[in-house]
Amino acid sequence: MDWKTFQALLSGVNKYSTAFGRIWLSVVFVFRVLVYVVAAERVWGDDQRDFDCNTKQPGCTNACYDHYFPISHIRLWALQLIFVTCPSLLVVMHVAYREDRERKNRSKNGENCTKLYQDTGKKHGGLWWTYLLSLFFKAVTEVAFLYVLHRLWNSFDLPLLVKCVDISPCPNTVDCYIARPSEKRTFTYFMVGASAVCTLLCVCEICYLIAKRIFRCIQKRKNRQCNSVTYSKASTCQCHAKLEQISLSPMNKKAESARASAPNLTLL
Repeated sequence: MDWKTFQALLSGVNKYSTAFGRIWLSVVFVFRVLVYVVAAERVWGDDQRDFDCNTKQPGCTNACYDHYFPISHIRLWALQLIFVTCPSLLVVMHVAYREDRERKNRSKNGENCTKLYQDTGKKHGGLWWTYLLSLFFKAVTEVAFLYVLHRLWNSFDLPLLVKCVDISPCPNTVDCYIARPSEKRTFTYFMVGASAVCTLLCVCEICYLIAKRIFRCIQKRKNRQCNSVTYSKASTCQCHAKLEQISLSPMNKKAESARASAPNLTLL
């Protein structure tokens, strides 16, 4: 995938995101993707070649490297970026599905037909749930990859010296040295911090969407109550107006005059 295609996808995601989503996208693109492409790949490009052990036993260096690095940092981060950015594309696909339905509806019923959606990009109905589930998936993925990184390398640490104990075909205990551990540790902390910030932004966006949805539901309920009260008042006023019309009719006036002239007689 070239940069233009990737930029087009990012702009499509940014179009339907909230303010938190736009900040998240900027952090992912600037502080993770660019750092990964420009710097991180070069830092970890010689990790296996410069992994030195104090033995000449054939296969021991590869065995120690595989034991301490079951998966490279750079490949783990590549998987993380793929899994984190894919849910955002689901939102774009859902909007494209809505636009396709709207297009088919116009071609079938004419240009002046009733729209299926007021705004195909507005987060209502199924699109709201797609957006919310994508946020949950991104947050869970970030936490899962951070946990894997923490478990594989103790607290994200990369020491200068690692000891290979009882690893075949190494004889006894073998000391191995990692190339540029301080620089790799710095980049690891930076990527972990960026991942933590993205997780926090996802959680904030989830809370924002849910709070906004609850507030909107409360507003709709209040509006319904106000409309019902207004309707009841209007119906009561109409009843009073009808009673006044009946009381002011000519028959009622004659009855009142008869009562006034002969108050002791009973009208049959």
